[in-house]
Amino acid sequence: MMCLSQGVGPAAGLAQAQGISLGNGVLLTETEQAYVAAHSPVTFCVDPDWWPFEVIDPFGAHVGIGADLLALTAERVGLPLRLHLTRTWEESLVASKTGKCQLMSFLNRTPDREEWLIFTEPLLIDPNVLITREDAPLIADLSRLQGKTMALPAGTAMQERLQRDFPGLTIIQTSSETEAMRLVNERKADMTLRSLIVASHTIKKESWFNLKIAGQVPGYDNLLRIGVLKSDVTLRNLLNKGVATLTAQDRARSVDRHVEINAVTAVVTDYTVVKWLVALMAVAGATSLWWMRKLNVLNEKLKHLSVTDELTGLTNRHGLHKAFQSELERAHRYQRPLTVILVDIDHFKAVNDELGHLMGDKVLVEFARLLQSGVRQVDTVCRWGGEEFLIICHETPSDQAMELAERLLQAVRRHAFACGRPITASAGVASAVGGDSALTIEARADAALYQAKTTGRDRVCLAT
Repeated sequence: MMCLSQGVGPAAGLAQAQGISLGNGVLLTETEQAYVAAHSPVTFCVDPDWWPFEVIDPFGAHVGIGADLLALTAERVGLPLRLHLTRTWEESLVASKTGKCQLMSFLNRTPDREEWLIFTEPLLIDPNVLITREDAPLIADLSRLQGKTMALPAGTAMQERLQRDFPGLTIIQTSSETEAMRLVNERKADMTLRSLIVASHTIKKESWFNLKIAGQVPGYDNLLRIGVLKSDVTLRNLLNKGVATLTAQDRARSVDRHVEINAVTAVVTDYTVVKWLVALMAVAGATSLWWMRKLNVLNEKLKHLSVTDELTGLTNRHGLHKAFQSELERAHRYQRPLTVILVDIDHFKAVNDELGHLMGDKVLVEFARLLQSGVRQVDTVCRWGGEEFLIICHETPSDQAMELAERLLQAVRRHAFACGRPITASAGVASAVGGDSALTIEARADAALYQAKTTGRDRVCLAT
């Protein structure tokens, strides 16, 4: 290897005044201040197995999208929380009904639940979509289906509503989201109705690319809220103040962090859309056209989730892989230079641990923008994973790529990041040689990056 180097809580406490601002636009009344002082911490229950929304991990911690948004909401109103451990969703419901939990973290409002809970405004709105096998027809009106089977996790709000609204369907109860999708994949159920986020995660995780979005049921979006015991109106009002502070960026960061793409070898695409459009237009005219357009939007959103890093807007590792292999083959065929640069932020874990994940996300976004602004339009920047980014330099030999990497590292050194501390990065450079595949050139760039890290960081190393 050749290396070059140029450089080496708790929420705010309560005041005694009539009202107090916590510094983020939230103003607590005297009653709310007294409530926080008297009820700290507040106990809450969760669904222990509903990834990526929320789970209880092996260490007893509440993690997932819902966990992030609940923690932000509570932090912004100065409300400490304590998790009441349960093993199943049914256990959590019982604990809530018996008063062991003052709140439920992330759930839809239903008539049954309103018997003992009141609800905040939604933490997250996520559409539910009908999932079928790719050879099944599109579903424009669920009420017209008779004798069809739908797999749904037991005890969920969607099961409760669908049984009431669509008596012609036969509901097959399952123990989990994944089992419901598996039954459809194995033709043991005709369809399932699942969250778009959960469907995207499960299809990619299990590589079930023979499934598709076949429709959407109007009015069946997931409006995921915090449920509070009916007797605790002050707590509900307090939490609503925290929910009001959540931004689209807060929600997007959490979804990106937890909807991990583990295996993508294809994209869920409905290749029968044009045929169905023609057929349905002949039968139903303008209504069918509207429906097809709506389904296209949903499928495009699913496709976008599979190939794009939500936080930075860059192509993700899996979205890049197929295109990268094609570019590499083209470079071999025409004997043209192609070089990759693998860049990693130095000591990024310290930023997350000491300043929090939200600040870490800001650093990642700024870092991505620096890389994008420092390369040519023909080059490709991809978020490779965590704090690693891959740059494909087309028509670029190794010496020019080394110069580019040095300029990028210099730009990082000079940039004033939002975290208020100096940030540096390390880079590994590898040029394509005869017989290289995408995996081998990536491995050599990774080895060069490792060399840069172990020889002092803030430098560029070239794979030889």
